Amino acid sequence: MRQILTGGQIFSKDGFLRGDLVIEDGIVSEIGAGDASGGNPVVSKDNFIRCNGNPIDCRGLSILPGLVDVHVHLREPGFSFKETIASGTAAAAAGGVTAVCSMPNLDPAPDNPEHLEVQRAAIRKDARVRVVPFGCITKGQRGTGALADLEGMAPYVAGFSDDGRGVQEDALMEQAMRLAKRLDRPIVAHCEDNRLLCPGGCIHAGRYAAAHGLVGISSESEWRQVERDLKLAAKTGCRYHVCHVSTKESVALIRQAKRAGVAVSCETAPHYLLLCEDDLADEGRFKMNPPLRSAADREALLEGLCDGTIDLIATDHAPHTAEEKSRRLAGSLMGVVGLETAFPVLYTKLVRGGVLSLAALVEKMSLAPRRLFRLPGGLEKGKQADLAVFDLDREYIVDPERFYSMGRATPFAGWRVRGESRMTMVKGEVVWQRNTQER
Repeated sequence: MRQILTGGQIFSKDGFLRGDLVIEDGIVSEIGAGDASGGNPVVSKDNFIRCNGNPIDCRGLSILPGLVDVHVHLREPGFSFKETIASGTAAAAAGGVTAVCSMPNLDPAPDNPEHLEVQRAAIRKDARVRVVPFGCITKGQRGTGALADLEGMAPYVAGFSDDGRGVQEDALMEQAMRLAKRLDRPIVAHCEDNRLLCPGGCIHAGRYAAAHGLVGISSESEWRQVERDLKLAAKTGCRYHVCHVSTKESVALIRQAKRAGVAVSCETAPHYLLLCEDDLADEGRFKMNPPLRSAADREALLEGLCDGTIDLIATDHAPHTAEEKSRRLAGSLMGVVGLETAFPVLYTKLVRGGVLSLAALVEKMSLAPRRLFRLPGGLEKGKQADLAVFDLDREYIVDPERFYSMGRATPFAGWRVRGESRMTMVKGEVVWQRNTQER
């Protein structure tokens, strides 16, 4: 089957190209070709449709490699009242995301091939986009005790993580790293030292917590475990990835380790780049783990993003029910959603704000995560066509009630943004398309 996207600005490593994008049997065959459609585009920008093999008119639109989010909580199996494979991957598709890595805080926790298969079966049945799961590091995802069956799960996972918990025992983490090194899979670490946490901690241990009498979460609880793990990664040679970096100390430690040749990569999330404790309100939609830190931490994250210390941006999409997020900062569960807002808020604030180029944002949200986690697809000749079409000029207001995700808690509700997703393709197939009458 031959498909043609015509008239758009097509992202490539050499810059944006204007022309036709040709897809043959799901594979990108031509980029920026001449009028491969054999005629003029057949529909206008505001009403573009795909029907009966006709060319897809992308005039005025930008065609990007599909975004990749390596930190997503899909909640199924075990917590389908919060999110399902179907709803979570629909949200991904609506956000221009063509591949996600799913986190293992599930029931059953994927700590052996049998438990992992429960999730994989649901993925095969209901996923709209590519989903590659993480297996647990420890049995039951407890962060202590014994290792999960890393060897049995290795052929089916993107790596190993206990996200939501830090691995508390030094010797256990070293054992995990040595085995992951042999299996050629990364350790993907939620860094949190439980010994440095106070019961009831809900936000950063900073000015807001002090002013409002709330229990804080120290920066040290994150960066001390980053420090430990970097030493172990240097010792073992394991590929090591740090989840949701939020502190200036973590950025400095990772920068130093990279200069020393440690095989470390890391991510941060849109909310840490665009918000800090000064933006807090006493609402559950501002509660996540790690918490929003200080303005100085935010500036260090932006610096690390620009200088290459921070390799990629991931959302930590973590849906909960409305009731679970209604208990203000002290009582709400931790976690916000992000699949449908990540690109527009970052494009609006960082690209249009002059902090990053569009090419750099695509690197952080698509190319780097695909490369680091060895995921297929993209927008290169000879690869399976995973792509997203955006209207970079379209302005709209973030409205959680229009989300495809079952989760509604976002700190970006009400923001005026630009960069609306219009269509998403996975393996050359249209998996989502916006009805232009929606807004």
